[in-house]
Amino acid sequence: MKQVGVVGGGPAGMMAAYAAAAAGKSVRLFEKNKKLGKKLYITGKGRCNLTNSAPIQDFFDNVISNRNFLYSAFYTFGNTQLTDMLAGFGLPTKTERGGRVFPVSDKSSDVLKTLGKALDSAGVRISLGANVQDIVINDGRVAGIICDGGPLFFDSVIIATGGLSYPSTGSTGDGYAFAKNAGHTIVELCPSLVALDTEEDVSALAGLSLKNVRLSLMQDGKTVYSAQGEMLFTHTGISGPLGLTASAYMSGGRCGIVIDMKPALDATTLDQRLQRDMAEKRNKDFSNVLGGLIPQKLIPIVVLRTGISADKKAHSITRQERAALVKTLKSLEFMVMGKRPADEAVITRGGVNVKEIDASTMQSRLCPGLYFAGEVIDVDALTGGYNLQIAFSTGYLAGVSC
Repeated sequence: MKQVGVVGGGPAGMMAAYAAAAAGKSVRLFEKNKKLGKKLYITGKGRCNLTNSAPIQDFFDNVISNRNFLYSAFYTFGNTQLTDMLAGFGLPTKTERGGRVFPVSDKSSDVLKTLGKALDSAGVRISLGANVQDIVINDGRVAGIICDGGPLFFDSVIIATGGLSYPSTGSTGDGYAFAKNAGHTIVELCPSLVALDTEEDVSALAGLSLKNVRLSLMQDGKTVYSAQGEMLFTHTGISGPLGLTASAYMSGGRCGIVIDMKPALDATTLDQRLQRDMAEKRNKDFSNVLGGLIPQKLIPIVVLRTGISADKKAHSITRQERAALVKTLKSLEFMVMGKRPADEAVITRGGVNVKEIDASTMQSRLCPGLYFAGEVIDVDALTGGYNLQIAFSTGYLAGVSC
């Protein structure tokens, strides 16, 4: 019977171990933590956004890096196969806004219990608290691993150790070192789906959430991302769904975030709205007129950007000043200084170069018998369940192929 070692007990590793064992191989799963799936446990704010209900062909539009590499993985084990498998082991799922799929119970712990049940049913042996230091290579092919100082021999080894995000869950980049030792190159690692730091001091806005606004990311004079939805100000910059997604499109260079506070109104319609507001509150201060338009916390910034005195009476506002206000409301700009650190990111961009991995099997092109799955590979996607599906899909493909 073929002996398979899987390094990493996250979603990719668990799925790889299950798929390999279900295919009749003898499988041992190694996890450095005292329990499996620590990162999975905290995803989706503890609810675990497993996948997305979109047609599988639409998944590629939500992958940022190397989408074509995932063709075989997605079509071998896609979202419907995942939910069917989980249902078969007793976990019903539900679909929410944006196609996000969650367990009906809203508990990530139930997802882990279900995956544990699958591993148990397939006969996977699990080694927790296992310190895997390296892989063993003999005559150019993988021969096993070094665990807790000693060699353990396997016919195939699957590396599913995750990236650098949330290191407290065990994602500390071990797999990159293993891959390098096998001759692989690592595409530059950087955080993705992470909050952005702005050059401007926005600490006074910390905690302010804006809904139904349009956020655009400008880079080198071009719009590289633009979407409508929800964002959040932090003590150091911008986060929330729009902010996190914008970070996935950043690729160096000077960036700017432009926020349209009133995307449903064009400039002319917004100006007409302002004229009505100012006519109704003609004897009030300019700053007080803004209370009906934007959150209180934002008023000082908007007043400053327009150059209009905060205590100027509404009836004294000129057409030119009103135009400045319209422009500010439609294009409130902040310069991006950079991304927050990797240990605050949802995922890691970069990883094992996909050109060195056979996309139809997840096997290394450089070291026979060595396979990769999940975030350790240079693939990443947007929020909405796509990154977890990448983990499950690549894990499954590696498991059945090894």
